[in-house]
Amino acid sequence: MSEKNNKKTIWAWCMFDWANQAYNMVITSTIFPAYFVFVTTNNPTKSDMVTFFGHKYVNTVLSNYVLGLSYLVVVALLPILTSIADYRGNKKLYLQLFTWLGSLACAGLFFFDKGTPLEIPMICFALASIGYCGGFVFYNSYLPQIATADKQDAVSAKGFIYGYVGSIVVQLICFVVVLKPQLFGITEVDYLPARISFVIVFVWWISFSFIAFKMLPKGVPNAGAHNYNVLTGGFKELAKVFGKVRKMPLMKRFLSAFFFYSVGVQTIMLVAANFAAKELKMPDADLIVIILIIQVVAVAGAVIASKASAKYGNTKTLVGLVTVWTLICCCVYFVANEAQFAVAAVVVGLVMGGVQSLSRSTFSKYLPENIPDTASYFSFYDVTEKLSIVVGLLCFAKVEDWRHEMRDSALALDCFFAVGLFLLVALLVYENKATKGKLAPLI
Repeated sequence: MSEKNNKKTIWAWCMFDWANQAYNMVITSTIFPAYFVFVTTNNPTKSDMVTFFGHKYVNTVLSNYVLGLSYLVVVALLPILTSIADYRGNKKLYLQLFTWLGSLACAGLFFFDKGTPLEIPMICFALASIGYCGGFVFYNSYLPQIATADKQDAVSAKGFIYGYVGSIVVQLICFVVVLKPQLFGITEVDYLPARISFVIVFVWWISFSFIAFKMLPKGVPNAGAHNYNVLTGGFKELAKVFGKVRKMPLMKRFLSAFFFYSVGVQTIMLVAANFAAKELKMPDADLIVIILIIQVVAVAGAVIASKASAKYGNTKTLVGLVTVWTLICCCVYFVANEAQFAVAAVVVGLVMGGVQSLSRSTFSKYLPENIPDTASYFSFYDVTEKLSIVVGLLCFAKVEDWRHEMRDSALALDCFFAVGLFLLVALLVYENKATKGKLAPLI
């Protein structure tokens, strides 16, 4: 096993976040959502109805369904893959495979043009999501392997900070290409600049990932712990982990809260660009600028959350963060113009990085000590998170399809935030009782 708290290893781990957040920024948050809405409504009637495998859908409903389905595929695949990775100690191989899948799928979006059948770009969109999410579970599982428990909050936050900064850099590059294509001799300004940005994501994502591929440890084989078929063993391992979690009072309470507030957090992050482009008719340039501001603010938010957790404990800090999320999600229903959206976006940015990094490190701290390989445990964490995204996206899409209003969908998400907040407060009360008013130093 590699030495923990090694600066070079931690840097390499953080650089993977630097690499893959290019996908999150360009494909799920800014250029692709705006481009998708533009292409699918650029018709004589300005209708937002599209045809996909012979069925009619509202364009944003379709994109949310496809995204939700991709996360469901990840949920089905990860138990199998993490079982194999745990058995053979080769989780880095799967980190590489998913990264290549996701980045190449982004490159495939280059061929999405006016008149292109939607089936092709939507499949690429789904594969990019599968590649990104699939790689992340193996990436996350390195955290307890490379950092001691007392350092995991700071290292987790550092990873997110690298991701935010990297995404800002690649977004600025794409921003220039999309808004100033003439600088590069591009005369076809409606479609080609956005399509070139998808190729930039591919190059950025795969290029910087090679740092992690080279420097991160391979993992530790754990074949002796398995006496079942590795193809079905992942689900048995998941059930085994679930059985252990049920006997961990703090862990099971945390994961219950995590599931519900993740429904809201992850879904809002994925649908924000569609909301701005469709409901507020926000120009691409303004949307990109606001998303960039979110990323900059998120860096500060991750740092503040890390420092707050060191002073007040993880659970109290998470209660504060999810309280803000609950309030801001309610306010989204009343957002009527670009200025209001910008204010809401800045607040989201402040709490976005903190709640993600702190959730990951909190789970890591709850893990039993001296585990030879953590992939199976983090598979359980990621399955919980991915299922919450599936629930959130399908709920959001279904309410929009029913009510024809994305605002109503946002209000529905707030119910999940409220439940998550209630469960976090219950966890905090339980912690206080269990420690007689003194929180455990690591949580």
